[in-house]
Amino acid sequence: MAFDGITMAALVKELDSKIKDGRISKIAQPEADELILTIHTAEGNLKLLISADASLPLAYLTDNNKQGPLTAPNFCMLLRKHIQGGRIVSVTQPGLERIMITEIEHLDEMGDLCRKRLIFELMGKHSNIIFTDSDGKIIDSIKRISFAISSVREVLPGKDYIIPPSQDKAELLDYCKEVGDRGHREDGAGGDVLSVLSGGKPLFKAIYGGFKGISPLMANEICYRANIDPDMPVTDLDEASKALLRKELTDIAGKVLRGEFAPCIIYKNKVPAEYCALELTMYGNSADLRQESSISKLLEKFYREKNLSVRIRQRSADLRHIVQVALERNVKKLDLQLKQLKDTEDRDTNRLYGELLTAYAYQIDNGCDFAEVENYYNGEKLRIPMDKSLTPSENAKRYFDKYGKQKRTYEHLTGLIEESAGDVEHLKSIQTALDIALAEEDLVQIRLELEEGGYVKKTSSKGKKEKITSKPFHYISSDGYDIYVGKNNFQNDELTFKTANGGDWWFHAKKIPGSHVILKVKQGEEVPDRAFEEAAKLAAFYSSGREFDKVEVDYVRKKEVKKPSGAKPGFVVYYTNYSMTTDTDISNLTLAD
Repeated sequence: MAFDGITMAALVKELDSKIKDGRISKIAQPEADELILTIHTAEGNLKLLISADASLPLAYLTDNNKQGPLTAPNFCMLLRKHIQGGRIVSVTQPGLERIMITEIEHLDEMGDLCRKRLIFELMGKHSNIIFTDSDGKIIDSIKRISFAISSVREVLPGKDYIIPPSQDKAELLDYCKEVGDRGHREDGAGGDVLSVLSGGKPLFKAIYGGFKGISPLMANEICYRANIDPDMPVTDLDEASKALLRKELTDIAGKVLRGEFAPCIIYKNKVPAEYCALELTMYGNSADLRQESSISKLLEKFYREKNLSVRIRQRSADLRHIVQVALERNVKKLDLQLKQLKDTEDRDTNRLYGELLTAYAYQIDNGCDFAEVENYYNGEKLRIPMDKSLTPSENAKRYFDKYGKQKRTYEHLTGLIEESAGDVEHLKSIQTALDIALAEEDLVQIRLELEEGGYVKKTSSKGKKEKITSKPFHYISSDGYDIYVGKNNFQNDELTFKTANGGDWWFHAKKIPGSHVILKVKQGEEVPDRAFEEAAKLAAFYSSGREFDKVEVDYVRKKEVKKPSGAKPGFVVYYTNYSMTTDTDISNLTLAD
């Protein structure tokens, strides 16, 4: 996940086609390191957002607007003075650098036509927005970099603008040039493209470490296209592999030069994980890879969804901590109770010893260390330890007392262990619900469940209930069947005992926390096997086993599922069921609403 040079190339191509010859009608600086340029074009007004945030440098066209401060910052006022109303002459990129140079034509104070450059450097913590004259002299920048901050390059008014040092990386485009009307490729003036790769490091690392603008994801894609193990050391490449690799590297360069971009996002567990500006073949036809119509839409969508996922993790952090602490406490309590229960395992032996000593007391001498008697239950001889300071009857009483104490402990602990085990499983199910949550409204019911369980202090006002807007997932199977998935224990209960009919099919991951899944069917209808398999995949995916290769899933008619009196939310029992083992791939299923 990186804003690499190829992404910048795709963005420059898009902007050069959309905002070239447009006029800058508005300039805003909503954040200290962010600009929004409103550009009037033949297609209407377009907004270009540029962020030089060190943690998330970005640039893309957007329909959204952000409210700026009442008093515009000095850099914003400077840009308004010089280039507001100016015409964008060109949008270019030097090689595959993460740099975009926007040249703007405007009238100066004397009415003469002149040009300025607005340079966007989207380079991680070194990101910046720099304003220069036509000769490359810096007028100002959104971040001023003095010699005290960087001994490599100063970015200050009056200084000459120089491109940031490239860390000895090669320019891939130098090894490929366009020839002919059809855009065939041949090696360029740079010589052999593989000359950049050397040493014994893994091939994919050598590629993204040797060339400008290549991300680790793109390096792996190049290896995949060449059918070479990306972890293979460069020194192990044979001539056939070198030829394939040379072809793929120049092919990638050719696609960039011709502007053959295919923006796409890669999802993992329904969360955006990576993006790329070129076609990715290593994912095949997986539904985890989704194409976007433009690089701007990709960037805006990716970071919006990614930020939403991160925000949910942050908002749920307090709940996760509460659940984790409670779970650890209950697990320790359960372990202690199980150890105490183990100490009562010989209670029946103590009862038997007491019975036998009472029965044979007249045959046993006082002051003995052991009493050898016959067990009248099975006829075997038993050697019973004795306290020689006590009489046989007193020894029998001692064994009966010990048995009585152990029996009471066992009966008491049995109930406590069942309760503690239930608490542990309940808390684990809440952890799974937190993992499933996709929006802030999904957290409301989870918090209410924790409040009811006494884990969280109630925050809602007396007599006032918090509005519940979260709903179960609704999927459509390949055969058109409705499948519902609960996001938390409250929704699980509602789905199973209110939404589902007796003839519907109920699914749940076997012996692990997870969602209740309902496959809706019509009475007497013959359901295809594929519908069962897809419902089982959903039960496996929305469980604590979603990271496993295979998960065993139980399924049964809903009428066979019962809820014990006083059971915790989401807890049910069933005694007859079918089972199947499935994977957690739900990429072919459609989320209806």
